[in-house]
Amino acid sequence: MEPEVLAAMAPYFVEDFGNPSSADHLHGTRAARAVAAAKQSIAHVVGTAADLVVFTSGATEANNLAILGLARHAETAQQRHIITTAIEHKAVLEPLRHLRSRGFDIDLLPPGPGGSIDPAELARKLRPQTGLVSIMHVNNETGVVQPLREIAELLGDHHAQLHVDAAQGFGKDLEPLRHPRIDLISASAHKVFGPKGIGALILRRRATGAVPPIAPIVFGGGQQGGLRSGTLAVPLIVGFARAAELAERDIAERSALCRAFRTRALDALAPLRPIVIGDPARSLPHVLCVAFPGVASPRLASELAAHVSVSRGAACTDGTHDAFSHVLLAMGLPDAQLQGAIRMSWCHRTPDPDWKGVVRVIARLRGRVPDCFACRVGY
Repeated sequence: MEPEVLAAMAPYFVEDFGNPSSADHLHGTRAARAVAAAKQSIAHVVGTAADLVVFTSGATEANNLAILGLARHAETAQQRHIITTAIEHKAVLEPLRHLRSRGFDIDLLPPGPGGSIDPAELARKLRPQTGLVSIMHVNNETGVVQPLREIAELLGDHHAQLHVDAAQGFGKDLEPLRHPRIDLISASAHKVFGPKGIGALILRRRATGAVPPIAPIVFGGGQQGGLRSGTLAVPLIVGFARAAELAERDIAERSALCRAFRTRALDALAPLRPIVIGDPARSLPHVLCVAFPGVASPRLASELAAHVSVSRGAACTDGTHDAFSHVLLAMGLPDAQLQGAIRMSWCHRTPDPDWKGVVRVIARLRGRVPDCFACRVGY
């Protein structure tokens, strides 16, 4: 978490601990003003109106609210067809699987070898009965940016709602999310170095003034226009807003620092001849998926723990793993790459690990010294 974020949150844990729904006293009105200001900051990142920011517990809940919240309208309008991709986060794929059990028709677009989908394939799948298109902004395992602008323009005047799971790209890649044809955006604060446990579903009005026809999936006191009942977590909301402000302000510097880290990582790993998964030309610089054929990724992650924390798939699950990542399987990678693939991610504040130690561990697990190993890493 950014220190400035923690500092912004602190007063709302202690002095200003009012409920923003309590308009009868000063503590409540102070809290309500803080929430209103936070909505302005978060809306500004994607270029929408502050009154269209709906706070949630994170992007998972925001995705569920977007997908399940549109279902009632889709059923009424006979628009039970949904288009998404085979590389979405489980927070999108699982609610869609639920809708399939209710009779919805779901099309999963496959990615190309570089990890991005082809908008032309989406165009071929589009029907009059399509009510929702849900496409992630940046893949959480490969860092590959999806062609949102092309998809938004392709949809044009079609009635389908366009939802974007922007957990990995919000505050890191600004312009795609500002396209006026994107109707709904999911985001999480911790992905922009704010607190965990807070996110938002951010809506956008179309030129006609219409907003996405969302129905609530949580019921209670009717907060947030009835779309998401529950007492608002003001300290977390304030932290999310400050994190969003800093992300927008410092985006160029952060991107440069992440890109430099990526370069150093790839230079250090070069003697091992890793296979970079995902098109580097389409990837954000803070995520790197690489394969080391001949080494099983679970053992690799375990052995590297003394030097660097890596994973073999998405971190946002219950800690259990399928045999291979559904993202990498969808990309059609050969078994050797699937077995040896690991994911690394970092931020502008991440210090360099002991790269020589990392290389030494991987080389040992492969059971041989890679070509030019001694001259490249100084042994």
